[in-house]
Parts: sequence; C-alpha cells; structure tokens
Amino acid sequence: MAALATGSALAVGDLKGGPGVNQLNLHEPVTRIAADQMWLHNFMLIICLVIFVAVFGVMFYSIFKHRKSKGAVSANFHESVAVEIAWTVVPFLIVIGMALPATKVVVAMKDTTNADLTIKATGYQWKWGYDYLKGEGEGIGFLATLDTAQRESSNSGRPEQVDNYLLKVDNPLVVPVDKKVRIITTANDVIHAWMIPAFGVKQDAIPGFVRDTWFKAEKVGDYYGQCAELCGKEHAYMPIHVKVVSAQDYTAWVDAKKKEAAAKADDPSKVWEQAALIARGEQVYANNCAVCHKPDGKGAGPIKALDGSAVVTAEDKLAQIAVLLNGRLDKGMPAWKQLSDTEIAAVVTYTKNSWSNKTGQTVQPSEVVAARK
Repeated sequence: MAALATGSALAVGDLKGGPGVNQLNLHEPVTRIAADQMWLHNFMLIICLVIFVAVFGVMFYSIFKHRKSKGAVSANFHESVAVEIAWTVVPFLIVIGMALPATKVVVAMKDTTNADLTIKATGYQWKWGYDYLKGEGEGIGFLATLDTAQRESSNSGRPEQVDNYLLKVDNPLVVPVDKKVRIITTANDVIHAWMIPAFGVKQDAIPGFVRDTWFKAEKVGDYYGQCAELCGKEHAYMPIHVKVVSAQDYTAWVDAKKKEAAAKADDPSKVWEQAALIARGEQVYANNCAVCHKPDGKGAGPIKALDGSAVVTAEDKLAQIAVLLNGRLDKGMPAWKQLSDTEIAAVVTYTKNSWSNKTGQTVQPSEVVAARK
C-alpha cells in the first residue's frame, strides 16, 4: 500500500505558485510582506535554537561536571542579586529583539491605504465571488468555482494526476503586477478565509462584517490558495487562484471583461421563448448549481434533490424564485442575488422542465425583477 501511494504521489510535481511535493519550508514569497514573514520565521527559529542550545548545554554540562560520583558537593547560596538581574534583563532584551521586527511587519500587513486596486472577495458555500470596486476594472464582477472536471474526478474516487488538482477554477482573480491590491473580505453564509501563502495573506471572511488585507505581487505568474476556515462539507473544494499579469495584459483583460459583461447585459423586460430560457438555464445550472445538486438533479446527502422537488414543481413560481434570491441557510442553500434577473429566470425555467419535472412553466426575467422588490 505504501509503495502504491508513493508511486501515485510521484506522478504529481511541484505547482509553481502553489504547494510542492514533500514541501517543508514556507511558499516562495512573491510579495515584500511574504518575504518579511519568512525572514521573521527563520529569525525566530534561530533565537529558539540558540536558547535551546544554551539552556540544555548548561544543564547537561552541570549534570555531567558536578555529578555525585565525582564527589561534587552542592554549593549553598541564596538570593544572588546578579543572577536575579540577569534572568530578568536577558529575557526582556530577547522579547524586545523579537517584538520590534515582528511589530513592524504586522503594522505593514494592516496598512491598506493608497491601494491602486480594491476588490471585494465574498465567500459562498463553496466558491468565491469577486467584485472590482475601485481602480482599473471597476464594475467587473464574477464567481470563481472549482473546475467541474476536477470535482467530478474527486467524487468518482479517481483523482486527476495533475499538479493543480482541486486548485483549478473557472474564473481566476486577475490583478496587475507591482500594484497594491486591497482585498475586502466578507461572506454570505458562514465564516470563510481568503488565503494565498505566496502573498503572505490570510484574512477571515465573516458574514455581516468587513475585513481587509492587501498584497503587491512582484512577479507575474499564477498563485494558489484555499479557504482556510472549516466552512462546511465542501470546504476542500473552495480553491483560490490569482493570476498576476503585466499592466498591458491587465488592461486587455479588463477591456475583454467589460465587453463580455455588456454582451451579457440582458434587458429584464425582454420576453423569452421557453426553449431559449432552458438552454440558457442549463449553462447557469452547470456553472453554479450542479456542484451541490448534481448534474442529474438528484442531490446528495443533506443537499435536496431538485428532480421531483415540491418547491420546483409547485404552481407558485415565486416559491423557487424566493429560495434563489434569499437562500435557505438552514438547508445549506446560499442566496444567489448576484445572478442577473435573466440568469435566475433561466435556471428556474430549466429546473422546472428538466429530468422528471415536466411542469411546462416558464419564468420571465420581469417576474424576478418584481420578486426582488
């Protein structure tokens, strides 16, 4: 069994910007903060090692040199002023020597002022939503979800032999190199944490609260992390992928994203044919819903099946729309208000007319608009 496990592990190599095989040290830093954290880590280890060697060296030397078998007689003294001063002053100096550089780094970690770019990262069970709030790219927003193929291979018990296994997402966060990026974190359901080890960043995302952190990547490349809080049964399937690109490539990406958003900006007053809504809804379902409810709508464990669901097949279409807009946290269902009116109308129409759900019902975007009010 050990030989098989070793052979399987060797089939995967180090992931640049992510974890390495048999990795022992911290991730290679690509920000000044991460480099300072690594320096502090090594500095503290050296201090601990010096203290360990000094204390145990004196102890073992004393035990050996002054052992009873050599006729050593214990000294009789009490309240040495020099000793009292030494074991008070020396630890104080050690603590000051550790605290000063550590405080400098901690203060720098929290200085989110003068950012070139501000992005809100919202944790959902189990994906990340990104909204560009300030700077170049303002107004862009999207969801980042684990690659469907990797998720399915995990469910089947046959993991892909790739370096980025369970770290690949459909929409990575894109930022420019050598620019200060402020990340505002929050969550829609439970506590999550946005963490990129190569950036030296880990910030909790708490429902109803706003926290922030920052980074300034100094190298172009792909960098990976994961949610660092136990956010539920899908916790292992909530990766983070940040793509750092040149200023020119970032500008081109922003232009492409804005054109894509303009193309997707549907008129909520448009009346759709059912077939077109079902086709659109199938895509929305695959990108957002299939991870939990399964492609066949059967659900799994505590996740309710949509195939044959009373809410989906009900004549009252507002019941399912309300679930999508407001969520059901008691059932592990997040709110999906970030989807457009057309996307919600499409996915509701798709689920109402798929599998055994042959209701014949069609939901128009205008009905979703009315339900939002």
